[in-house]
Amino acid sequence: MNQKLQTITITAPDDFHIHLRDNDALKTTVPHASANFRRVVCMPNLVPPVKTTADAMAYRERILSHVPKDSISQQFEPLMVLYLTETTTPQDIEEAVNSGTVKAVKLYPAGATTNSADGVTNLNNCTEVLAKMESLGLPLLLHGEVTHDHVDIFDREKRFIDEVLTQLIFKFPKLKIVFEHITTSDAVDFVLSQNKNVCATITPQHLLFNRNHLLVGGLKPHFYCLPVLKRQSHQEVLLDVATSGNPKFFAGTDSAPHATHSKENACGCAGCYSAPIALSLYAQAFDNVGKLENLESFTSIHGAKFYGLPVNSDKVTLVRDAWQVPDFYEYLSDKTLTPLMAGQMLNWKVLPFGFAV
Repeated sequence: MNQKLQTITITAPDDFHIHLRDNDALKTTVPHASANFRRVVCMPNLVPPVKTTADAMAYRERILSHVPKDSISQQFEPLMVLYLTETTTPQDIEEAVNSGTVKAVKLYPAGATTNSADGVTNLNNCTEVLAKMESLGLPLLLHGEVTHDHVDIFDREKRFIDEVLTQLIFKFPKLKIVFEHITTSDAVDFVLSQNKNVCATITPQHLLFNRNHLLVGGLKPHFYCLPVLKRQSHQEVLLDVATSGNPKFFAGTDSAPHATHSKENACGCAGCYSAPIALSLYAQAFDNVGKLENLESFTSIHGAKFYGLPVNSDKVTLVRDAWQVPDFYEYLSDKTLTPLMAGQMLNWKVLPFGFAV
């Protein structure tokens, strides 16, 4: 049935994990995000990090100042997140909840990814904060990897489940948790084994690619992200559960802009930039396995319900129409930004909000 489908109209989607960066970067990232998503959960790993509600409110205003000035884009809503540190207090959590703007708190194990130096070294130092979050229903978003040097990079998600996440849920069984950008069958099995308080986001790159795409024939820097791409067997499990219609799994692109010269060097930055093409990528992944009928629930329904948000009221249409991803986008004052799948063809094109065929 889906092989003959030429258009699909779905509820306007949300991205529950995106990096917009700050300042001049917002001139590029915000228009890209607002053209594809109604709401985005904005990661707080800026320099300096978004640690307080005041920080979050100021960052939100900077984001909104770069939303294109048209009636459609003006519906774009950034959802703010605090960066968890070992000095975060229960009072910080109360203020966040009372703001109505801060929707979650993000746990970065120190050293796990970009701008995570201020992250948590020992979660036991955050017990009072986690208890307050549990009692107030504020979700904890997890970058789920251990950072010990002796642990193989391909095993760090599994070790995080065994050594950190299992104990966290034992201590705080009612805490709402989003296991971000999961990459392994181990993470899928764990999320499926938990109650409705534990969900997960999945990126387009982890649905479409595996470590062969990153490594075979030479290192491909624009496929390098953290958590790193895993075996094909893990990719297949992620694709199966994402397209299944299970409400525990929803879209979070982890789109992360790094200037091209920063990606294409001897120690290239981790992160795939997908914001302007993410919905097309998700559609391609779902179409590959004949599950386009479940795209809407994954991109537009499950995440909103987990966060207690109203489902978006408007629609977006995708058409089966092959198009070429740009080689690059202008970025900052004199740089370029290379997207995932630059120069390659995609099968699904997203029509602007408000347009249909």
